[in-house]
Amino acid sequence: MKKYKILIIEDDFSLAEAMKKQIESWGNDVFSITDFQNVISAFTEYDPHIVLIDIMLPFFNGYHWCTEIRRISDVPIVFISSASDNMNVIMAMNMGGDDFIAKPIDLSVMTYKIQAILRRAYDMGTKIPVLEHRGAVLNLNDTTLTYNGERIELTKNDFRILQTLLENKGKVVSRDTLMTKLWQMDSYVEENTLTVNVNRLRKKLENAGLSDFITTKIGSGYIVE
Repeated sequence: MKKYKILIIEDDFSLAEAMKKQIESWGNDVFSITDFQNVISAFTEYDPHIVLIDIMLPFFNGYHWCTEIRRISDVPIVFISSASDNMNVIMAMNMGGDDFIAKPIDLSVMTYKIQAILRRAYDMGTKIPVLEHRGAVLNLNDTTLTYNGERIELTKNDFRILQTLLENKGKVVSRDTLMTKLWQMDSYVEENTLTVNVNRLRKKLENAGLSDFITTKIGSGYIVE
């Protein structure tokens, strides 16, 4: 049986632990969020097959995080809440949810619902490839960058620079490597052209709140870390 990764976003930690034990007993991997200010970072780093999320959460509610996840992924999302009146169920579905489980939860019913959704979803292969750093998410399918719920407009060169640096996160990428990635041709391109492109991208990131995102390693190249 395939092993799936399930992300739990639930601030009732005793319930989250009970859910975790139940899901793990079926041979799946589970991660339960405890930092409710950095949900998207945890989501992109863990890269789950399905998300179980409460509506009432610290800082931002489940509807907010569902919207943020939907900006970058089609991963199945199941709402879990005691606010199970028709209005909340309808809103959960309209916000991008795939199912709704009312509290108090029957753990066996929850498990079978999860299994059914996983079977449907991953016969189709719906996951979207992304690269993430410091909460900024680069979607490789549509070449967009999202940070704090805002989309940052990227040029073709912006995207290629970020993709190359994020694919080598924590490693210095040489100027020659970046120039080859940007200008895959034999004709001569001045090195200053790369500097102009990187500085323009840096300014764009700083304006969006991402200061010091790209670091220059003098004589070597550039790095994100």
